[in-house]
Amino acid sequence: QVQLVESGGGLVQAGGSLRLSCAASGLTFSTYAMGWFRQAPGKEREFVAAISRSGIGRNYADSVKGRFSISRDNAKNAVYLQMNSLKPEDTAIYYCSARLNDRATMAGEYDYWGQGTQVTVSS
Repeated sequence: QVQLVESGGGLVQAGGSLRLSCAASGLTFSTYAMGWFRQAPGKEREFVAAISRSGIGRNYADSVKGRFSISRDNAKNAVYLQMNSLKPEDTAIYYCSARLNDRATMAGEYDYWGQGTQVTVSS
């Protein structure tokens, strides 16, 4: 049974930082690209960042480029999202996702999802 468990969300002031973690189990982690998505109230789930199986390939949504950084540790079956210079518009539930083989930016292309962690940025 595949499980993705996010942690690290919380309340932070604008300009602050948070680091999200996602612990994966029940899958051969190194064969999956990993992604982070977010969903704000009343909005559709949107792509934030993705990382390749090796960790070398990374891509980001334009809205977070230069502020967020995705990384992974295949020895620990974990993926991370470092979020700096946070803005109120970053407020959302953040989801970790796994896709067999290659990265993707569409939510429908991912195979597994975590339950999400709330990030709230106050102005």
